[in-house]
Amino acid sequence: MTGSRPVLAVTSPGLWAQRREIETVLDADIRFFPAVLPFAVDGFVGWGGRASGLRARRLARRFGKPVVILEDGFLKSYAPGRAEPAHSYVADRSGIYFDASRPSDLDGLIDRGVTGERAARARAAIDFIRGNQLSKYNNSPLLPLSDSGLPAGRPFVLIVDQVPGDASIAGALADDSRFGDMVDHARRAYPDAVIAVRTHPAAGDRSLVLAAARRIGVDVVATARMNPWPLLEAAEAVYTISSQLGFEALMAGRTVHAFGATYYSHRGLTIDHCPSPAPRATAGLEQVFHAAFIDYSYYLDLHDRRPVELEHALDQLLTVRSQRNQITHRVYTGGLSPWKRRALDPFVVGPAGRAVHCRSMSQAEAMARAHGGQVALWGTSRPFPAEVPAMRFEDGFIRSRGLGANLALPCSLAMDWDHVYYDARGESRLEHIIAHQDYSPALLDRSARLIASIVEKGVSKYNVGDDVTFPAVEAGRLRILVPGQVEKDASIRYGSPVTRTNHALVAAVRALHPDAYLAYKEHPDVTSGVRAGGEVPDAADIVIREGDIKHWIAWCDRVETMTSLAGFEALIRDKPVGVHGIPFYAGWGLTDDRLPVPRRTRRVSVEMLAAAALILYPFYVHPLSGLPCRVEELVEEIGLRRQVRVPLYRRLMLSLSQSINRSAVKIRDRRA
Repeated sequence: MTGSRPVLAVTSPGLWAQRREIETVLDADIRFFPAVLPFAVDGFVGWGGRASGLRARRLARRFGKPVVILEDGFLKSYAPGRAEPAHSYVADRSGIYFDASRPSDLDGLIDRGVTGERAARARAAIDFIRGNQLSKYNNSPLLPLSDSGLPAGRPFVLIVDQVPGDASIAGALADDSRFGDMVDHARRAYPDAVIAVRTHPAAGDRSLVLAAARRIGVDVVATARMNPWPLLEAAEAVYTISSQLGFEALMAGRTVHAFGATYYSHRGLTIDHCPSPAPRATAGLEQVFHAAFIDYSYYLDLHDRRPVELEHALDQLLTVRSQRNQITHRVYTGGLSPWKRRALDPFVVGPAGRAVHCRSMSQAEAMARAHGGQVALWGTSRPFPAEVPAMRFEDGFIRSRGLGANLALPCSLAMDWDHVYYDARGESRLEHIIAHQDYSPALLDRSARLIASIVEKGVSKYNVGDDVTFPAVEAGRLRILVPGQVEKDASIRYGSPVTRTNHALVAAVRALHPDAYLAYKEHPDVTSGVRAGGEVPDAADIVIREGDIKHWIAWCDRVETMTSLAGFEALIRDKPVGVHGIPFYAGWGLTDDRLPVPRRTRRVSVEMLAAAALILYPFYVHPLSGLPCRVEELVEEIGLRRQVRVPLYRRLMLSLSQSINRSAVKIRDRRA
């Protein structure tokens, strides 16, 4: 067709719903058939061995057009299914990699060979995947081999199960009987070894390997649901029909018995128990990897869906898995508002699944106790439950593009023990990290670069208010910024035992600095009318209600605060900070402390403090995707000031929810 990009037609509503991603992967304009006439397109697009793939092939033959077959890539996502965007796709214009009955683009890419930098890149990626135990799906628990269910100290061989009827079985020129052949061969070839079976999570009670073992009369052990890498690393050998785990076993240096024709079989890497569909040249591991994972695959950024390289996708995959693996048990909540449920949900996905929201805390405790879960509490208003694991959540330090009281969903949350970071009555998880973390040079370098990025991009906690008019102050006069706080806030109640009001804070600062110019910055929640800020301090030279706090930190010579996060934001901007309470950043030798903190004896640098508070402690999700991200990705996104499109009905519901939430917050503050 005319134009800079080809026009391709998809053949199913499901693919039409994914047309934006397909356009990015194929660099083509996508139309829907039969809404578009065949002569108006350059080819057809289908999915794998499904009906849309078969339909696309038929249409291509009928109208003499090319066909492109799409499939999930070899690093698909955190979990199976379509609930979250895929990390990778493959696109094939000849066949598809799992169908050995016809040539595929991947076969030709492997035959091209790989040398020099390409081989080194492949080896580095293999080492990264193996070292971090990444797989096609990554939601299985990271368990040690001792928790696998296998007899301790005995050698074992691993047989990989697959889903009955999966297209990749027939595509490998095999059938269900070959699973029995694998069991029989493993029994004879490794008579002293335990036969372990890694069942497929989608197979349910239809395990082909277990059924074959029962039929033959061979004892096998089904392993626990776990990340496959400890099994792959320790197995004497691995058996597969066509599973991707067979190639991961090759990356682990294992002997692989292939009972089907796969893209990695018949290349000299596997022991093959089926005829080759066509002559294949010998290929090394790096050669096959580079062809499959780099040349053949397409990777999209998890959040903005732009094309990226393999290494970028690996970093994002590891970020998602690392954050979610900290949620070790299924989370149960009780009595949370619909908005708080929505705010919490993306942060509490783990290997056990998504959160379960109960109407009451007693119900949540009972459910968690019955199902081996844990209870999540928001803030410090409720005590920890007895005899059930629990965690507390609070807003993180780079929270959002807007105020929580206005229902801007958080992009970061802090997960803690019984004491949240602002509760100075006991050690929080953040305080423990600051006090005990072994800060590597790489971590400190990352922290320094993060600080520079935050300052350069002007990122703060809420990122609201840009226009600022600074007051005229005579030259040489000390300019002190005093950030106001919400006086009913738990951070004052549990973190500032002496100075407890904004009025008292400004008076104390005036007593310490009688000649200074004091600029009192009202808290954004107070300015917006959502929260009460107490009596307006009369000892301040000016009361500020506009502008993001970062502008005022840059303007001032010094910050004086009770427990405000503005004190931390001032420290990373190299400003002196006086502290009248006990926030998380006090007591480490960086601040002028008005109150002693005897248990904080370690002296730390700003880079160490920032590494703990911004990298190691919070959970982050990206505003575009709602998926876990690195703090650097969030800072970059906030710095871009992109607007997330919100449908009209959601804006109306949000407006109603905001009104209800403001009323609820005011009632809560009056009761506090």
